Parts: sequence; structure tokens; C-alpha cells
Amino acid sequence: MATPLCAAAAAAACRLYVSPPASLAAPGRGRSRRCLVAVRAEAGVGGINPAIRKEEAKVVDTVLAGELSKPLTAYCRCWRSGTFPLCDGSHVKHNKETGDNVGPLLVKK
Repeated sequence: MATPLCAAAAAAACRLYVSPPASLAAPGRGRSRRCLVAVRAEAGVGGINPAIRKEEAKVVDTVLAGELSKPLTAYCRCWRSGTFPLCDGSHVKHNKETGDNVGPLLVKK
């Protein structure tokens, strides 16, 4: 489980500590070493959500997996999709511009 070390959503970079697999654990100690993973978010006045439903205090969507029309549905996690909450591939441009590595959330029926 990841433990976030930064609280600012608009920070240029966050650091997460992730425990590696048991095969990489410190020998003879029974504890695992921690790995540093950098997660980038586009910094700016508007935070990570540039324009989607800004009039709402919190953007929340609920979909029942059984009601999906396709066996695999991609949901946006970059906040750039023109079909939000569904992914339209906008993360590809976002990743090239920012050096980020975000992709969609895939939900199987």
C-alpha cells in the first residue's frame, strides 16, 4: 500500500513510498526496503482538474459494473478527456507535454 508524503494536489511532484516485493526485502531482517516513486501532476492555479464540472464541490461518478454496455470500459484519470468520465485518449498528449505517465482506469464487466 502506498503512503503519500505530500498533501498539495497542485504540487509539481509528489513522492510516494512503496514497499517492494518480498524478493527484494532486506536479507535477514524480515522487513522490506522502501522504493521511491515520483508522481507528477501539472502545477497551476486550477490544480489537476483544468475544467471539468468546476461548479461542483467534489466530482464523483458512480457506475455499476453490471450496467456497462461493453466488456471493457476505459475511465479517465488525467482530467483532460472531452468525454469525461470516459477516456478519449487525451492522456497521451498530457503525458507528452508534462512528462507524466497517467493512463485510464480499465473496468471489466
